[in-house]
Amino acid sequence: MKREILETLRKLGGDISRVKGASLQEDLLSITFDTVLYSGFRSHFEIYELEDFYSENKALFLSDKDEFSSKLLEKYFCLTDEGYRQKFWRAEMFTPFRSGTEDHKEWNGIFNKRVDLTEIRKITDDTQPDFLLLFESYGCPDHYYICLSDPNPENPTVFGTDHEVFFREISNQGSLSDFLGNFFTKDEFLEIAFETIEQEGFAEGLLHRSQNFANAAGGK
Repeated sequence: MKREILETLRKLGGDISRVKGASLQEDLLSITFDTVLYSGFRSHFEIYELEDFYSENKALFLSDKDEFSSKLLEKYFCLTDEGYRQKFWRAEMFTPFRSGTEDHKEWNGIFNKRVDLTEIRKITDDTQPDFLLLFESYGCPDHYYICLSDPNPENPTVFGTDHEVFFREISNQGSLSDFLGNFFTKDEFLEIAFETIEQEGFAEGLLHRSQNFANAAGGK
């Protein structure tokens, strides 16, 4: 896997300390996150319930923007199932075609009859691949996989599918490096939040951004 990909995962909050470079599978399974993730097109990205958060913390915003930033990150970047349109790192094997696995017992009958792997076979030419679930999310699609037989293990293709059309409809999400490029670091998330507060007029008067976003984001 490309070093640039590992560095991106680190900047997003991933622990890559156990990566040994042995294989794509082992490397990805060794990575952990203690935070959720957010992605999208910056110009259209909306932070869920940001106006409510601002209203509840208006006095803090006006008195201490660094502390406001820290509190905002604490709310949105915690491992909670409460839906803020976040994505969750999973790094779990999914082996519906591999005999003897629990996934095979549960899914093989369905996968032999009711899936369409056309998009995947365009890339891998593998009729019965092993998958690795990288992310789950709120939204559609809500599952993102790579194939361990991807011909480019340095930068594999990400495929999306939704639980309502699970592997019956599959979308090519591009390379892993491009896919991760849509995620926001904590610094970028804070910048979007402050820009939104300014542009939407949540606060009265001219707002001045804190000069210490990096400290609020944990020094990343």
